[in-house]
Amino acid sequence: MADTARSATSTQPDDLEEVNGRLEGRPPEEILIWATERFAPDVILTCSFQHDGVVLAHMLTRIAPWVPIVFLDTGFHFPETLAYKDEIVARFGLKLREMTPSMPRAEFARTHGLDLYRRNPDLCCRINKVEPLRAALEGVRCWINGRRRDQSAGRGSIAIVERYEGAIHKVNPMVAWTAADTYRYMQKHSIPEHPLFEKGYASIGCAPCTRPILAGEDERAGRWSGTGKTECGIHTLLKPAE
Repeated sequence: MADTARSATSTQPDDLEEVNGRLEGRPPEEILIWATERFAPDVILTCSFQHDGVVLAHMLTRIAPWVPIVFLDTGFHFPETLAYKDEIVARFGLKLREMTPSMPRAEFARTHGLDLYRRNPDLCCRINKVEPLRAALEGVRCWINGRRRDQSAGRGSIAIVERYEGAIHKVNPMVAWTAADTYRYMQKHSIPEHPLFEKGYASIGCAPCTRPILAGEDERAGRWSGTGKTECGIHTLLKPAE
């Protein structure tokens, strides 16, 4: 382990300014070492099988293969995403944990209709993504995810380590990377691309709410286009710790 990761590990966990100062600018692998050693065994990685999450999952196969990879199966994913998920899991032997909504799809359709994403996208996300994640976070102290600062204006100030209610620490190892960094890592390690990436999909969520981006748009512009919505809710679910 690098000296910086060892030093950060010994830092008091409540001193987030100190931890973030030590980890800022360090490779994602070192941040993963710190997180998995500090919070083992209560660690998960959420991965929607976009490229950044896949890269982190691959890194964890070498650093901490015991970490569960949590996939929120909303029932609305592109078929290409589900096939890609199966390919990546099989190729790298990921420890996958799939979470599904507590409301079965037939009941969801009867109660809300399958076009809820148009009429009330926040409610649709809450039922199909936010509540399954809430269940996945039970007993978790460290939630690793693949957000980057350059993905959108709203993500530009993300810290590497954030602390939330319930003593949950959200760890963001990829914050300083760009899409080009992610792509270079995938090429180096022979990780296949999501099949929709070459069709212009830079950020891929549920099929009804995702479109290819246009020239000059930011990476997440294709999500909930025209609604004013910018986040599904899983990253605003928790309240920051006081």
